[in-house]
Amino acid sequence: MKNTEMKFVLDVMLGRLARWLRLLGCDVYYDNRGEDSGLLGIALAEGRILLTRDRELARRAGISGRLIRAGDTEGQLREVVKRFGITPTIYGDRCPECNGSIVEVDKDSVEGEVPKYTFLTHKKFRRCGDCGRIFWEGSHRELAENDLRKILGDTVESK
Repeated sequence: MKNTEMKFVLDVMLGRLARWLRLLGCDVYYDNRGEDSGLLGIALAEGRILLTRDRELARRAGISGRLIRAGDTEGQLREVVKRFGITPTIYGDRCPECNGSIVEVDKDSVEGEVPKYTFLTHKKFRRCGDCGRIFWEGSHRELAENDLRKILGDTVESK
């Protein structure tokens, strides 16, 4: 299964993992105020896999849930990537903040919304269709890929 076909719902203890999985192209529902029963309901209704650090919630979720054993974000990411066969490639098609789809937009449409230097030195811009956040190729992607390499090793691919 491709990363972009993976659908998860994460409990409140896995916020940093949610951001990483979104960067890897996975569809991740995360609400830092989500109640266990609500998260379980979303997983079942939307065919998502519930990832949790809560043993009881994982038990209640049955085949729709997976207990995440690692306590740190890096360990959690390694565990999920290995368990679900996620390709370690930063897609950049999902907003790491809200999970919305990111699409390319006309450069002129972002003038005044990005720093002037950025506007003048970049040709391509993308915007989240849900929260409106604007993205452009820059050092942040390279830094994220480097961090991913530190966490997952040399298996990381550039897209």
